[in-house]
Amino acid sequence: MDNPQRSPSETTDERFESGNEQLEWAPECLRIGCPVWACKEWQEVVYPSGTKSSEFLTWYSSLFATVEGNSTFYSVPGPESFVRWCDQTGPGFRFCFKFPRSISHDRRLVGCDDLLREWLDRLSILAKRDRLGPTFLQLAPSFSPSHFSMLSEFLSKLPREWSWAVEVRHRDWFDKPEWEERLDAMLSERGIDRVIFDSRPLNSMDASDSTEAASQQRKPKLPLRVQVTGTRPMVRLIGRNDFSDVIEYWDEWAERIAGWISQGLQPWVFTHAPDDKYAPGLVEALYSRVRQRAATLGPARTLENVIAARAKNKSRAKGDPPIQLKLF
Repeated sequence: MDNPQRSPSETTDERFESGNEQLEWAPECLRIGCPVWACKEWQEVVYPSGTKSSEFLTWYSSLFATVEGNSTFYSVPGPESFVRWCDQTGPGFRFCFKFPRSISHDRRLVGCDDLLREWLDRLSILAKRDRLGPTFLQLAPSFSPSHFSMLSEFLSKLPREWSWAVEVRHRDWFDKPEWEERLDAMLSERGIDRVIFDSRPLNSMDASDSTEAASQQRKPKLPLRVQVTGTRPMVRLIGRNDFSDVIEYWDEWAERIAGWISQGLQPWVFTHAPDDKYAPGLVEALYSRVRQRAATLGPARTLENVIAARAKNKSRAKGDPPIQLKLF
């Protein structure tokens, strides 16, 4: 339940709602996560058996360093929700929320100053609590290069001190080199990352069940572009429910991600599965492959070692610094 006496500007981290100490994420860790943090099928994988839904985020943020938040595309929660999410996560965890559709699709970036002000106010709560990751603007499929000036003007209104990413979906951004080059140059000049969207794994073969069939119908089939325009390349990988169907793509991406790390970049990667229950397995498989190619990465966190670390933190003397798992 929300605490009505808590101010959104408060910045003091608290204990998890479950009573266990927070586990920290190192600033330089590789950020790989899922598109959601709540999935009841994740019992015994992400959450201990019997975990209440109100504690799903707490456990999720102990195993994964980031999450892609798509719910804000449909509506903007009140300030108390953002405060609660900060309270439920440990230091170093980052939210990567999507811009509201009221801004990106309904208003198409024009005449939306009040909506943008409200959105930035919500993000400022995360920023003050050090929970703000790159926020991504997904443009409507009909938002073409003919609207370039609208995009440029809108991006100029965004705070430079925060991280942003832009995802384009109109085919002309991909099929007309002059416009793609202009887009990449503009984003590079502003230090904004271009979202890299890869739906090839999903569409590599016929659907094996209804969730894959629905996903193939819903997800756009766009050409793959891997240009890096900022320092935090954001990748959205659309996989399949059976990992064995996407191994070659995960190996390809592991090689590329390890290369980015060696260049001093910090990738942000989100693995989508047609059925959300398979998303953590896709994360684990990708991370293990990146780790084989990037010697600086430690082992991935598991539910078992997170439970053990949190128990140790809880038993430590009050005032001692919490254990920071050297994982992920």
